[in-house]
Amino acid sequence: MKKTILVALVTVCSLLSLNGNAQSKDQAAVTQAVSQLRTLMIDPDKAKLEALATDELSYGHSNGKLEDKKEFIEALLNGSSDFKTIDLTDQTVTVVDNTAFVRHKLMAETANDGKPGTAKLSVLLVWVKQKGNWKLLARQAVKI
Repeated sequence: MKKTILVALVTVCSLLSLNGNAQSKDQAAVTQAVSQLRTLMIDPDKAKLEALATDELSYGHSNGKLEDKKEFIEALLNGSSDFKTIDLTDQTVTVVDNTAFVRHKLMAETANDGKPGTAKLSVLLVWVKQKGNWKLLARQAVKI
């Protein structure tokens, strides 16, 4: 009887582990995409930003301003949105099928339009998996 229970327990744990590994693979890929976004927000590259975001991107700032993909990229390239440093903390990544949402705290030093400043934000990112790659679909930030 104990042996049967032990075998059943090991089987269940193995199945849960397999499912968890599949999930963690996508979570790791989304985490990497977030890291790449962070790097590109500090040191923008037009081609890489275009590849990382969906054409339908909706990028919401903490002041209520909304940007589409073109506006988001242009603001980073022309310095109207200029991040000098970005630190991300308290990050969680949840994957459901081909969609993921990421929540984190963002602390940054900025120089938007050449004016030094800081940002302290709580951010929600929505990512979708397209042709095997995780792409940013939406972002919304609020001041904290």
